[in-house]
Amino acid sequence: MRGRAWAGAVLVLGAQLPALWLAAAVEVYTSEEVVAVNGTNQRLKCTFSSSSPVSPQLSVTWNFQPEDLSSHEPVFYYLKEPYKPTSGRFKDRVTWDGNVERKDVSIIIWNLQPTDNGTFTCQVTNWPDVYGSIGEVRLRVVQKVSFSEIHFLAVAIGSASVLMIVVVLAVIICRQRRQKAQEKRTGASDTELKEKESLKMREEKETSPLED
Repeated sequence: MRGRAWAGAVLVLGAQLPALWLAAAVEVYTSEEVVAVNGTNQRLKCTFSSSSPVSPQLSVTWNFQPEDLSSHEPVFYYLKEPYKPTSGRFKDRVTWDGNVERKDVSIIIWNLQPTDNGTFTCQVTNWPDVYGSIGEVRLRVVQKVSFSEIHFLAVAIGSASVLMIVVVLAVIICRQRRQKAQEKRTGASDTELKEKESLKMREEKETSPLED
């Protein structure tokens, strides 16, 4: 009986473990994709939620995997205080921009390069919550362009406005010309009619004495 009771207790505990693990897990939240211009600085936002208060043993690990899917590279580490990388591509190019009390563990990458294209991972452990999700941010570095999207949009809107004004002016000018041409034709017709009436009156005057 004791053996059966023990086995039953193990089964019950095994069924409850997933729920306990989910309740004690750390949830990490990041942007799915970030686009930045070559040579600029970019903040990689990472926040978390935990079922436990922020622990003095809270740790944050940032890693990077290039687009060629080569091995992960360390980017940043936090444990009571921030630790910058002492070697690698991110040496002297990453700074801490978070606040653990606000559950913000973000960092800033300085002077972005095309070689920084890849996926950054953000992992947080907050004892006793040592398991949970890992946040991922896909960074895409684009080259500088002569015109920004805002400038291009402004030029496009300005060109469309100028074209619309030109079309409206052309329509107005054409209408005015047609109106003047019609007025000239009407004036010519009136003049011709008056001349005909005047000629008719003269002829009537000339023929009147002869009839008498």
